[in-house]
Amino acid sequence: MALAVMFAVLAAAANATASVLQRKAARREPDRGGLSLRMLLDLARQPAWIGGIITILLGFALQAAALAAGPILLVQPILILEVGFTLLLSTLVFRSRLHVREWVAVLGMSAGVALLLVAFAPRGGDTRNAPTAAWILGSVVTVMVAGLLTLFGHRSRDARRAAFLGVAAGIWFGFTAALVAGVMAALAGGIGALAGTWQLYALVVAGPLGFFQLQNALRAGRLVASQPGLTLANPVASVGWGIAVFGDQVRGGAWIIAEVAGAAAVAVCTVLLARSPLLQGEQGRSEQDASPGQERAAR
Repeated sequence: MALAVMFAVLAAAANATASVLQRKAARREPDRGGLSLRMLLDLARQPAWIGGIITILLGFALQAAALAAGPILLVQPILILEVGFTLLLSTLVFRSRLHVREWVAVLGMSAGVALLLVAFAPRGGDTRNAPTAAWILGSVVTVMVAGLLTLFGHRSRDARRAAFLGVAAGIWFGFTAALVAGVMAALAGGIGALAGTWQLYALVVAGPLGFFQLQNALRAGRLVASQPGLTLANPVASVGWGIAVFGDQVRGGAWIIAEVAGAAAVAVCTVLLARSPLLQGEQGRSEQDASPGQERAAR
């Protein structure tokens, strides 16, 4: 379990690094509304964006290692810490500083995740021997829910659009985490067993779709609209997969109060952090507007 926690924390740090690097690259791009091939080609010429892609792959590898060492109910909630790591790294890259509210939110989120994991104490799951019928039902339900939310998002505007797409992306990442868990469980049986598992081929399709969904969610509106759903839907979907498909067990009784308290702390702190100018890029833009000479020198 300790190994799974370590890999999950490192994965959260890698994902945060990727987020900061991609935001740094995106600041040089004009706001064209949606993701396009031309924008991807422009971004691909920037070292910061390439570095972001490399660290995304590193984060994926670390997450896979974490899921190989521990249950999805343990690993996915830890990845919530990515938001706090992103904020801390933003202070270094964009030369800003945290205020009291942001420090409180970072510490509160960390405490909420810790409380959630202690209260859950997941045990008893078996990813390798999960019933095929449960896999199929879980996949169909997840794809349908994510698809409907994406459809609602594209039919909505502004904050509602970003919120719907953010939740859809978060659910999809929970689905890809379940597929990764299935792939890592099959890998324990050797290369032959891995080649014969359908989760591997589903992951090849689901991974790029998740990346595209994420880019659209982040560009659909302000981060304060998309980030909470994106951050919170992932572990919620993972909890559903862990309990309903993999047979993980969590503590009940009075521990439910602690679980609700931990989840509430994470939710409130996520909203607070999503409102931070450091994550939204507003502070960086205002500084550039005030100092155009410094902006030209930086370029």
